[in-house]
Amino acid sequence: MKKKKDGLTVITTHINADFDAMASMLAAQKLYPGSVVVFPRSQEKNLKNFFIDSMVYLFNMADIKEIDLDAVKRLVLVDTKQASRIGGLADLAEKASVEVHIYDHHPASEGDVGGDKEIFEPTGANVTILTRILRRRRIPITADEATILCLGIYEDTGSFTFPSTTEKDLQEAAFLVSKGANVDTIASLISRELSPEQVGILNEMIQNIVRHPIGGIEVAVTSISAENYIPDFAFLVQKLMRMEDLNALFAVALMGNKIYVVARSKVPEVDVGAVLGRLGGGGHPYAASAAIKGETRVQVEQELTAVLYEQVKSRRRAADLMSSPAITVDAAVTCKDAGELLNRYNINALLVTHPGSATDKTGEKPVLVGYISRQIIEKTLYHRLGHIPVQEYMNTELAVVGPDAHLAEIQEKIIENKQRILPIVEQDRILGVITRTDLLNTLVQQSKRRDRFFPDPYSAHVSARTRNIQKFMKERLPKRVFAMLKGIGATAEALGYGAYVAGGFVRDLFLYRSNEDVDVVIEGDGIAFARNYAWQAGARIHAHEKFGTAVIIFPDGFKIDVASARLEYYQFPAALPVVEMSSIKLDLFRRDFTVNTLAIQLNPKRFGVLIDFFSGQKDIKERVIRVLHNLSFVEDPTRVFRAIRFEQRFGFSIGKVTAGLIENAVRMRFFERLSGRRVFSELRQILEEENPVPALVRLQEYNLLVVIHPVLALDKEKTVLLNAVKKVLSWHDLLFLEEPYLRWAVYLLALIRGSDKKTGEEICERLEMPPRYQSLLVQERLAADRSLQRLERRPEIAGSALYRQLNPFRIELILYMMAATSQEGVKRLISNYFTQLRYIRPSIRGKDLMDMGLSPGPLFKEVLQGVLEAKLNGRLKTRAEELEFARSYSRRSLKD
Repeated sequence: MKKKKDGLTVITTHINADFDAMASMLAAQKLYPGSVVVFPRSQEKNLKNFFIDSMVYLFNMADIKEIDLDAVKRLVLVDTKQASRIGGLADLAEKASVEVHIYDHHPASEGDVGGDKEIFEPTGANVTILTRILRRRRIPITADEATILCLGIYEDTGSFTFPSTTEKDLQEAAFLVSKGANVDTIASLISRELSPEQVGILNEMIQNIVRHPIGGIEVAVTSISAENYIPDFAFLVQKLMRMEDLNALFAVALMGNKIYVVARSKVPEVDVGAVLGRLGGGGHPYAASAAIKGETRVQVEQELTAVLYEQVKSRRRAADLMSSPAITVDAAVTCKDAGELLNRYNINALLVTHPGSATDKTGEKPVLVGYISRQIIEKTLYHRLGHIPVQEYMNTELAVVGPDAHLAEIQEKIIENKQRILPIVEQDRILGVITRTDLLNTLVQQSKRRDRFFPDPYSAHVSARTRNIQKFMKERLPKRVFAMLKGIGATAEALGYGAYVAGGFVRDLFLYRSNEDVDVVIEGDGIAFARNYAWQAGARIHAHEKFGTAVIIFPDGFKIDVASARLEYYQFPAALPVVEMSSIKLDLFRRDFTVNTLAIQLNPKRFGVLIDFFSGQKDIKERVIRVLHNLSFVEDPTRVFRAIRFEQRFGFSIGKVTAGLIENAVRMRFFERLSGRRVFSELRQILEEENPVPALVRLQEYNLLVVIHPVLALDKEKTVLLNAVKKVLSWHDLLFLEEPYLRWAVYLLALIRGSDKKTGEEICERLEMPPRYQSLLVQERLAADRSLQRLERRPEIAGSALYRQLNPFRIELILYMMAATSQEGVKRLISNYFTQLRYIRPSIRGKDLMDMGLSPGPLFKEVLQGVLEAKLNGRLKTRAEELEFARSYSRRSLKD
């Protein structure tokens, strides 16, 4: 009889579940009370025995045939997110009515199921992720449950010896042992002796190994056939890896009528997850598997070999090691200008090309004629030869290699020729360069891999991390914005350009924060693109030719910022950037912090592909603000203000190295070189935050407020005042008044409270403020302070007198006064003026006075003013009373 229960939650995992998958299902069952555990198909033999003999009572288990799939409202996937690996439950993952939750430690790959809730962490065992959640939620765990969970961690980390093992795996295993996990039971299941049958299978696998040298890396492939399913096949593959000391192993096994492939790797060049993903399987870069039907063992071996030669690409080829594009200098350029190039790009050698060819403006290929080093340039400058062309001192004996050259050839060329820089050339075209430093770093990393035996599978890669997030974008973005991004990609594609949305827009997408400041980067002519797209969309543009940027402005005011992919460099500390064309990677590298370096490709064929060169996702996840390079604050000190603003806005923390760089920039007094407008712009943005007080405190901690002006330094009294401003502004905003005001100005008025006219003018001058703001912060502020002092001395005041005192002041000054007073009675007076008195107007008009027989003239204004004051004082309630008051007032005035 099928189980029928509305709102049913089903927990499942991948076919041929191992201990980690089984443990993950148990943990998930504890997170989803009342759920049902379902195996999609068969599992390992000793896993079955384990259930039947001992721990089956812990699971609310059901056969897939017993489940009414129409009653399922939630599907929980653990240790997988591949639809092809969950058997008959795959259809559930595609149903719109079914909510899908995923807990997985496998990297994203093609064929992944999209989840309504997805939790991913690169841990050695998947159950580690779920155990951390159980621990944080303080969900009770019995000793038997702890044993199962711990067994999953031990198995999937190879008892903590696999390269995938992380600190979190060890922490959660320790936690489970503290909860009573039986290590003896775990050891009996993990550290088992080989049976005679297994010894025979292992021997056959050794005999059948074929070693493929691919890109300088040896990849081993073995195969075996058996009439029945081989239990613990993955265990035997891992055993063979250790016995033969292999870098990468693919084991192909025919079991019955199905082919199984199990793969292991301990080198980053061989991503077994990606390789077996091409065969319909999946897994980690270091551990993966696939199950294949309808093909022979030989067919699978041939397909596997072809995929290996396509997928395994050694990072020891010149094309993978080189820096690109190569920075070149025209042979006619002076040594002084060449030195500026070296400093601009922070390099130690320049390739020299034939005169007139370095910029390649005519379409001609630059002709490589030599190279010149920093050492030579510095000597020419020392001897006052900076005006001499570099061709007079360049080294013309230059070895080159092609893009497919392997490490050994690269090493020989650089060392044997004592060459500082090695050009990578193909068909006379300069593709890039490899420096002596590049070679040294590669050799050091190679040595580390050898010494450690197991490399870190999560070490940083040169290439970008990518995954498609189109579904996530569609869910998170307004329909209009999503459609705009599609249109931008189509227009760029038609022009032959690459298009990306980047920066804060992408960052906030992952932070689940609304942000419609669309920042588009074009690999090509950004202004030409903007004109083309604006014409199609019925919008207009404002272009900035110098920076290669444009703003597309729609009829309703919506804006899209467009930039040409560019590399910025700074002519001196605190200068505005000079812009050159570049690729998207260089464009992202110029940005302030790693969290702002994410980009999403918009071209139709790759729409929604997230690009992450600089671990931006990782820093968002870890909630850390980090700069991209150590001279970031030297080049642009205003980045310090942004670092603090982002830290406080998002609840992040500034990284330790970045914090040290901020302190160094303050010591070096780079902020004193900043223009007042740039400082004011950054300070203003901080003061416009919902709560700028913590950011101001951080500025104080770094001694940045006193850099602007000593009077801005925070003390206890000023901090109390700033918090009072926050409360007053919150009170004001809750009134929902449709009148604009300068939020930042109220905070700045509080910051400079107590300063005299001269000091106020000094601050305004330092910040290069426009005259209208200078008046507000100096003359008008001092007048407001005097008015507040009068109110505090005489809080008993008539409504008309209060109106006369406060009516001349702007909204910002009224709010400032309300925050500045410590007297509750005065706060109530100002509140009464702000919410009531300032809106009071006489009901009668000049026509009413004319109907009384009065002639237009000065008396009109006098009578109406008298009516207003009487109304402010509460003496007049109705229009009739106003008319009677006006008659009486005019008669008295006429008599006088």
